[in-house]
Amino acid sequence: MAHFYLNEELLSAEVGMRVSVTGEEARHAVTVSRIAVGEAIAVGNGAGLVITGAVVSAEPTEFVVEVETVAETPPAAPAIWLVQALAKGDRDESAVQQAAELGVDGVIPWAAQRSIVKWEGAKVRKGHDRWAAIVREASKQSIRPWIPEVGDLASTTVLAALATETRMLVLEPAASVALSSLHPDERDVVLVVGPEGGIAPAELSRLEAAGATLVKLGDTILRTSSAGPAAIAVLNVQLGRW
Repeated sequence: MAHFYLNEELLSAEVGMRVSVTGEEARHAVTVSRIAVGEAIAVGNGAGLVITGAVVSAEPTEFVVEVETVAETPPAAPAIWLVQALAKGDRDESAVQQAAELGVDGVIPWAAQRSIVKWEGAKVRKGHDRWAAIVREASKQSIRPWIPEVGDLASTTVLAALATETRMLVLEPAASVALSSLHPDERDVVLVVGPEGGIAPAELSRLEAAGATLVKLGDTILRTSSAGPAAIAVLNVQLGRW
């Protein structure tokens, strides 16, 4: 399906009903992608529901699809979350975009000790909204039934608490355990990626003491923008998603 659009207000659907998409999503579909009457497209609600059907009307303010198929995909279990340290040069945004395309279930911005970029004041909401827009568009591009959740800006203290209730894996080049050698279990996976300068020793010690496992991808060192997506690809294979 070449075109996939979102209507988060779509709660249910059945064959034969008509589904409309309005606002900016409709404007982009009709004026930029130039969808036309009779064209087959897909519409999802970002929460597992995807319908396909033919366009029966197309206006810049609204297009309507007559439903031909309905599919509901349950949330992935166990889930994969990416904790991405804030990084300069939009490298954190690149990591979030790729993670969403690769199937991550949620992302958490992390104010790591060595993060050069800071979210403070109005920047906290602005940064969160920016990441939410990135995962939404990446999900559309990869035709994902679920839009990843974007968590609140987290401190290392918050991550340490999270490590006690999930399977937290911290990417660390000096770790002795390879990510590819681990066996999956039923716990949600929380993957932690540090900033450009790496994760500070005190942070590593604190997370490890809370129950996190330090892991490495290989013998080379990846950028903060590519480490998370590479690790998610490994986890996709381990969890049987790929």
